[in-house]
Amino acid sequence: MSRRPPKRIDPETVAHLRNLSHLLDSRWRLPGTNMRFGIDGIASIVPGIGDTATGVIAAYIVWRAHQIGVPRSTLVRMAANVGVDWAVGSIPVLGTIFDFAFKANTKNMELLNRHLDTFESLEAERRRSF
Repeated sequence: MSRRPPKRIDPETVAHLRNLSHLLDSRWRLPGTNMRFGIDGIASIVPGIGDTATGVIAAYIVWRAHQIGVPRSTLVRMAANVGVDWAVGSIPVLGTIFDFAFKANTKNMELLNRHLDTFESLEAERRRSF
């Protein structure tokens, strides 16, 4: 994993991306269950078009992660999550079920948070060593 520092750690940007991810993947809960869904699951009812629209928003999250300074290897994983979500989600019926289960944006935020946590840990260690 690359140890280069993020270009910008703006808490508002990270919160914005977290909110988008939540809206896309887990904004609502099915009553009587622990199953959560978001706009991605709803939009997939319209195969292709709905998944493309939510895929553009998911790609925006990856683009912002790039601007923050997330390593290329992590960006590739994030893009793969978006690609799988789009490709499988575009299949009629099966794709809708898949979109309720596969949370690409949640996975991508976990990857982004892991990068930010690693950087913060390295910075804290560097400060202690001086």
